[in-house]
Amino acid sequence: MKKTLIKILTPVVVVGVGIGIYALLHAAKPEPEKKDEPPRALSVFVQPVNRSDIPLKVITQGEVRARTDVDIVAQVAGRIVKVSPEFIEGGVIEPDVPLVIIESTDYEFELKRSSAVVAEAEVRLQQALADADVARKQLRDTKDPSPLALKKPQVAEARAGLMASEAVLSLAETNLDRTRITLPFHGRVISTLVDIGQYVSPGTRIGRAFGNDVVEIRLPLNDTQLASLGLPIGYIAPKGGALAVEITATVAGKEQKWQGELTRLDAAIDPSSRLLYGIAEVNNPYGDGASQYGMPLAVGLFVTAEVSGRELRDAYIIPRHALRAGNQVYVVNDKGRLEIRAVDVTYSSSEEAVIGMGLAPGDKVVVSSIRNPIEGMQLEALPYGLDSSAVAKDGHRPVKKSEHIQTAGG
Repeated sequence: MKKTLIKILTPVVVVGVGIGIYALLHAAKPEPEKKDEPPRALSVFVQPVNRSDIPLKVITQGEVRARTDVDIVAQVAGRIVKVSPEFIEGGVIEPDVPLVIIESTDYEFELKRSSAVVAEAEVRLQQALADADVARKQLRDTKDPSPLALKKPQVAEARAGLMASEAVLSLAETNLDRTRITLPFHGRVISTLVDIGQYVSPGTRIGRAFGNDVVEIRLPLNDTQLASLGLPIGYIAPKGGALAVEITATVAGKEQKWQGELTRLDAAIDPSSRLLYGIAEVNNPYGDGASQYGMPLAVGLFVTAEVSGRELRDAYIIPRHALRAGNQVYVVNDKGRLEIRAVDVTYSSSEEAVIGMGLAPGDKVVVSSIRNPIEGMQLEALPYGLDSSAVAKDGHRPVKKSEHIQTAGG
């Protein structure tokens, strides 16, 4: 019995002694040293607000179209006897060079017949004038001879007959000329609808063409863009005083650029889109007006246009990527703390933003991203463009320059 009791109590005593030793050691250990450290400041890149003059630019898009775009129509009837090699899609049009020739036999005959009729009418007029001269001499002693006796109506009739026959002759000459279908401008053929041997009648469409001396781009403009241009509705550019327009598009794998001018603005707002449209023109787009790589500004091409507008003086300018969502800007104040300011944006481009209200010259605006920004948080302002690897310390790495560019969502 005694041995059994010892076996039971021995583990209990051992456990109790262990607990006592642990409690004694825990009570005797030194208190840890407490050290209060302020939170580390987040390093950000900043750029001061600049005050200077800035030329405003308007970026919009549109489709290139020909200023002259016509249907080629036959004005006389007949069979086509000749077609120019250039009368094909993309063919070159020269002024007054025939594209299609219609059989002219009937019109040559009509011209000869009309010439004969004119000759007869001239003889009749000369005969009437001679008769009138004789009658005037015969009746010189007669008091108040009648106009009929003096042959005046006969002369008027003969003169009118000559005029009518000359008009018929002129029409015959015109119809003969119309057998040679030409256009009065330099251009290109868009499409053809007839070929040699086909009979056409007056009014038959035989093709379509456009002039390539000038092309136009119809550019949509909203109210803000109109204000940046500083032009009134219905504006017509004076000679030599149009606003410059740089036109760009990617063609053949390269960014092509053309130079044009804003020549006018519409006189009315488009009721469907509520936009105002302007017209930019490029002269000789298939020649001297081609791009830097020699690419013509082709009709139908969709392009981006950058119009040089008015100059804004003494503007507060910040980088475009410093503008956050909701037109807000992050500013580092004199105490190194974050201020979130709402600003009035007067103008913005892909690179710059002009602030009307909310900032002052010299304010340090944050151009790098801040995760979870909080008003009043501590920041370390670093000049934009400084190498981040040279200023990193305590493992708190500043944002690299390549990481700052972002949209206004910040």
